[in-house]
Amino acid sequence: METERVENELIPEPEPGPGPGAEPTAGDALAARPAARPGSALGRGTLLLMSVAAGLSVAGNYFAQPLLDVIGRDLHLSASTAALVVTVAQVGYGLGLLLLVPLGDLLERRRLAVTLTAATALFLTITASAPNAALLLTGTALTGLASVAAQVVVPYAATLAAPAERGRTVGTVMTGLLLGILLARTAAGLLAELGGWRTVYWVNAALMLLMALLLRLRLPALRTTAGLRYPALLRSTLALFAQEPVLRWRGALGALTFAGFSVLWTALAFLLSGPSYGWQESAIGLLGLVGAAGSLSASLGGRLADRGLAHQVTGAAAFLLLGSWGLLALGGAGGAWSLTALLAGVITLDLAAQAVHISNQNLVYAVRPEARNRLNSAYMTSYFVGGAVGSALTSAVWGAAGWAGVCALGAGLAVVTVALWLAERARRGGSGGGRKR
Repeated sequence: METERVENELIPEPEPGPGPGAEPTAGDALAARPAARPGSALGRGTLLLMSVAAGLSVAGNYFAQPLLDVIGRDLHLSASTAALVVTVAQVGYGLGLLLLVPLGDLLERRRLAVTLTAATALFLTITASAPNAALLLTGTALTGLASVAAQVVVPYAATLAAPAERGRTVGTVMTGLLLGILLARTAAGLLAELGGWRTVYWVNAALMLLMALLLRLRLPALRTTAGLRYPALLRSTLALFAQEPVLRWRGALGALTFAGFSVLWTALAFLLSGPSYGWQESAIGLLGLVGAAGSLSASLGGRLADRGLAHQVTGAAAFLLLGSWGLLALGGAGGAWSLTALLAGVITLDLAAQAVHISNQNLVYAVRPEARNRLNSAYMTSYFVGGAVGSALTSAVWGAAGWAGVCALGAGLAVVTVALWLAERARRGGSGGGRKR
């Protein structure tokens, strides 16, 4: 294995100062502001900004989910082709996780986050103006690739946080990210009703440009020098799977969990727009508000992880995932009782999925603090490969077996998740805590 030289340091980048006799400006005062040290507590304003940035970055990958039917009609796509929009977004995101996120251990992180955020805005305009399926899928894939700015921000915040508050900090940023995923559906439905599905992407592009500016102004500069060139950096990222058992176990759990999450949210648009419910785009999008309730578990999961309870949280959440599919299966018929069961299943599944995810991240980030971006890259690549597989399977299963088949697929994934957690627990000697790897 290659020897790494690791330095964590906040580096104030030189800013052009005022000329002789010039009055100091607000920008000069901002540039002169002393930066916090790695491991120091984050200010609330900066933490909130990072949470919003993470949420907006990933939102563009999920706008299409409640709009699949209307996009398909506008561009004359079949249901299976329209569902590929979700799959392509996740594949692009997965490639970004693998190829771009490790750069956080090589490049200055603020500049990397700002560049990726601005690129996301550019690629959203391609999707917004797409006249056919080819450009739609191209814009979607490129947006997914660049939107990994969110996964640069999460370990960035973890590095800036005090060790005793790292779980809470990660949970807070992840709450913003998860709200972005879920509320994207609500915003998409409402904006599509007002101005068509393209309006959704134009608005997000404008917001991403604004966010790039705010990140440039507010974040401290941070460089982690891994002492590796880019090809070696990528090799070291992949090598972490062989070197770190925690990463292997948690990567598999994350992939299974997000596969189930994607199965639900890919199929929901088809169920709710179909004959059982007959909802419009805005109503389908509002379901994201229900799912957002589950994101509240992110902050709680982070706090429990700070107390050493990450393994117990994972186990409880895995069983909740399994139970949620029973509720969701009852929601396919339409009517008041079915809708109640459907909403309860959505909340339960989202809460459980986010609890597994946050506990995974806290355990993975603790393995090698100096390689946190590469660990995040490896874990999140597994996570989103699982999501892409889940979306692709849903496209096939929906066409063959409808909602009942989708629920059987989700329940099967949950059974494997429970079995994997039990196997990990047995490997660790049956204890829920500790740092054994």
